[in-house]
Amino acid sequence: MDIISQLQEQVNTIAMLSLNTFGTLQRDAPPVRLSPDYPEPPATNPSEEAVNVAEQSKAMSAALVQAAKKFDMLVAALPLSGEDAQLKRIAELQAENEAVGLELEKQLEAAELELKMVQELFNQAADNCLNLKKPD
Repeated sequence: MDIISQLQEQVNTIAMLSLNTFGTLQRDAPPVRLSPDYPEPPATNPSEEAVNVAEQSKAMSAALVQAAKKFDMLVAALPLSGEDAQLKRIAELQAENEAVGLELEKQLEAAELELKMVQELFNQAADNCLNLKKPD
């Protein structure tokens, strides 16, 4: 898989992890007082479930951080070159393309000449067979 595809896949992974993390936190987090203007949320007993929520949050956060680090690693692996280097590479590729094109044209001309020779020989052979002539 090329690096761009890996980056796209990693972005999808980060999006999925983010969605799952935020959804889980929203669903399982205990109520919290957001402002002194709001009444105190109902008290809940710290139970094993609250401990599991904390552990699960840590695990999901760690997975999200790990995915972000992998994304950063993939970005760092991208070839970095300036515009001048890219233009130079384009010019090199165009020159190479022209050289290959000329070689292909020469090969095409040689093949066309050989085809003409084969067609002439075939026509002579066909004429000889039709006229029942002995080959010279």
